[in-house]
Amino acid sequence: MTSFSLAGLSPWPVALSLAGHFTAGFLLGLVYFRGLWWNARLFASGGRVITTIGLMLGRFILLGGLLTLVSLQGAMPLLMTALGVLIARAVFMRHLPEAAS
Repeated sequence: MTSFSLAGLSPWPVALSLAGHFTAGFLLGLVYFRGLWWNARLFASGGRVITTIGLMLGRFILLGGLLTLVSLQGAMPLLMTALGVLIARAVFMRHLPEAAS
């Protein structure tokens, strides 16, 4: 199995690759936390249990699967993707005033 390495590239492709991983992590985080918000509202309103469990499993599989795929490319792409997810969480929580109370 071969792995993608950033060591042999010039600085611009490395920077663009890491920026792409950060952007992908940010978008993944927005999708993940939007799903979490929807899941919490379904749970609080007494929604269908199968829908709530399905959404929860879908979120975990999506986040875990994509982070696993990124981890095959190395530590730095994984860290940039995870940073994007964390920043997406802060942005998403900032835009939900009712979630902060």
